[in-house]
Amino acid sequence: MGEKVVASRADLSDRQQYRRKLQSCLEALERMLREGRFDRPKAMMGLEIELNLADEQGLPVMRNDQVLSAIGSSDFQTELGQFNIEVNIAPHRLTGHVFEELREEIDTGLRYADRQAAEAGARIVMVGVLPTLGVEHTGLDAMSHNNRYSLLSDQIMAARGEDIALDIEGVEHLVLDSVSMVAEAAATSLQLHLQVTPDRFASVWNAAQAISSVQVALGANSPFLFGRELWRETRPVLFQQACDTRSAELKAQGVRPITWFGERWVDTPLELFAENLRYFPALLPICDDEDPIKVLASGGVPRLGELRLHNGTIYRWNRPVYDVADGVAHLRVENRCLPAGPTVADTLANAAFYYGLVRALGEQPRPIWSRLPFDRAARNFDTAARYGIDAVLAWPKQGRAGRGALTEVPVVDLVLGELLPLAQQGLDEWGVQPSDRDRYLGIIEQRCLRRTNGASWQAATVHQLRERYGMDRGAALATMTRRYMEYMRTGEPVHSWPVA
Repeated sequence: MGEKVVASRADLSDRQQYRRKLQSCLEALERMLREGRFDRPKAMMGLEIELNLADEQGLPVMRNDQVLSAIGSSDFQTELGQFNIEVNIAPHRLTGHVFEELREEIDTGLRYADRQAAEAGARIVMVGVLPTLGVEHTGLDAMSHNNRYSLLSDQIMAARGEDIALDIEGVEHLVLDSVSMVAEAAATSLQLHLQVTPDRFASVWNAAQAISSVQVALGANSPFLFGRELWRETRPVLFQQACDTRSAELKAQGVRPITWFGERWVDTPLELFAENLRYFPALLPICDDEDPIKVLASGGVPRLGELRLHNGTIYRWNRPVYDVADGVAHLRVENRCLPAGPTVADTLANAAFYYGLVRALGEQPRPIWSRLPFDRAARNFDTAARYGIDAVLAWPKQGRAGRGALTEVPVVDLVLGELLPLAQQGLDEWGVQPSDRDRYLGIIEQRCLRRTNGASWQAATVHQLRERYGMDRGAALATMTRRYMEYMRTGEPVHSWPVA
């Protein structure tokens, strides 16, 4: 959720000043884009993985402060709920044996963190939603001790003017009349960053939007929430409802939610930052003392602090990011639609598929976004979240005969027949070693052939425990979670896990 905020509620009072600062930041960004004041091309990628904390019985543990203290590494940081932490992976150049290097680095770091967490009575779990988490674990007293979270919660509740309600209908139906914003912390994500030049930004962002449905279908790992079996990837709908600043009347008026797929393809990165200012009131209107126009005039690189803070409170599934590293400005596309886990190997398979596919699709002469209407891409995203690896998506037909036409295709057939070869091509263009390419795209292929991902494994295991062994719901969820933790630690990808 971004960097720490040190402020009091009094600092939130001057929205007009903040609005002026945001506009100044946008003008500075526009000038920087026009004058080419950005980093030269670099194939740089980065990952963030949000993690859950559970005990040996698979039940939530509210001790992230103690766990982080035991880990003692700045790579691991707090998250919204006391049952969450996050690990940030240093940027890597997207070439060579990058995925094997990342596997070793992440695996070593997580195994160390898990051992240290055990000293605080917790174990680390990579899963989209911890299956044993109950609504009783998500009250305000479960919020992490970070000023940003309490301020953000206050602002969302003030904007709504009423309690947060959840109403999610999937395999089962979950209705809760009142929850805190901490309910959103149940959703833990994998965030994939790709540094891009301004000229390539729009093609990468558009490609990422087009394939986000496929990513969610293949990577779904969140079928249970608060004891109910809902969507195969429940995180998106949970995130939208738990962070919604709109009353029922504002929804009826068509006001956009801050958890947002978007509504159109773009031609420049400036369009997305401008939309964020135009459509969304500030949730954390905290100003710093920088004058970005003066900084530019003096030859400096502005931080654009207000723009970055505002941007961080709008939860696009593909978020535009402005940042400064080593005194040089750059842009990134942050892909946020995937859940955490189930294993490091699965995580890197998801990453390899994404990075390869956005490279190949972004360079096609007739790009996917010229053939797929944006509203169908948005509907695909919801369909993929509901049905996971069994989803059927609308997709442009291949070949001249299918020009302009869409067809309904099972996502596994789409991946095996069209998208995997494109992902392979894209990784080759990045310069990724064939051994890395084949290993991690092979995991995606096996998921499709076996129609098995984290969500389908979780659901099948719970159903078997209940039907064959007569367990009640709570016992089945806890037993499944313990098995999940055991198999996760083996590092073997989820398609190979036994259900029995």
